[in-house]
Amino acid sequence: MVKDFQDKGYIARREQLMGYRKVQLTEGRAKGCSVIEVWTEKGLHAEILPDSGLDIGVVRFKGLNMSYLSKNGYDNPFLVNPLEKEFVNTFPGGMLYTCGLRQAGPPCRDNEEWHPQHGRCHGIPAEEVSCAIEGDEIIIKGKVRETALFGHSLELSRRISISDSSIKVDDELVNNAKSAQEFMILYHMNFGYPMLSEKAFLDFPNGMTSVRTDFSKAGLEDFKTVDCPKDNEEERVFFHDLEEYWVKLTNPEIGIAANLSWSGKTLPVLAHWRSMASGDYALGLEPANNYVLGRVKERENGTLKTILAGQAIEFGVELRFD
Repeated sequence: MVKDFQDKGYIARREQLMGYRKVQLTEGRAKGCSVIEVWTEKGLHAEILPDSGLDIGVVRFKGLNMSYLSKNGYDNPFLVNPLEKEFVNTFPGGMLYTCGLRQAGPPCRDNEEWHPQHGRCHGIPAEEVSCAIEGDEIIIKGKVRETALFGHSLELSRRISISDSSIKVDDELVNNAKSAQEFMILYHMNFGYPMLSEKAFLDFPNGMTSVRTDFSKAGLEDFKTVDCPKDNEEERVFFHDLEEYWVKLTNPEIGIAANLSWSGKTLPVLAHWRSMASGDYALGLEPANNYVLGRVKERENGTLKTILAGQAIEFGVELRFD
């Protein structure tokens, strides 16, 4: 479609309607990190973060912010110290924060090995990063390798395709080690104001819902709604086992709906993070292959997955705005 406008003389350069640009941040916590800015003719703007696991930061649609950005702001992987409680001091939010590849959930020690909260994937700079425009799609590719001397060798190949009003993430995880490896992966998709407000609501397909805490249980009847910010409000976490693999967030006040779908065969659980706290106002819709219990408890629960030596497993999430 963009080429049609160019061929007919309406525009001289494709970048007038869609394109990408590579920039480098020059100050703050993420000083020196690179960002790939992407925009489409339908009003979708996204910031891809090659130095942070090829995750996705700020996303805007039709000039309005869709994503959650924490008070920490963008992080620099070289400044992150994976100590037990350090996660809260560095977590940036963003539209996509990938948790894994061997840990998701609270920090834990497993067989004398330390696993920080939500793993190390987001803190690993991507390799072999490339950008291209194919038709009306902007394609960004890269690989994230999580490895250890005498230990694991996991490689995540990521392909992000952006067109019109959608962002599609296709991942392939390969175990390059000579032995089977336990792994965890969670796509921490985070929405913030003004997409998130007390006017917004959620739609889910049929399924079963469980909770992590008593406070979450007390909010079971209202998990499809959104509250206004409340000072010092405790977070709530729900887990959905759904018959279909989609969820929809609608905010009629701004006239936008966000449709999230994912590969249910490899991501059977939807974690649902509801933070209504003032200043930490966020909604996380998080397709996962686990219940975010942490590696040790997930194994005890019988839900810690294994990837065989040489095996490849595919995952996918798609976010579309209407």
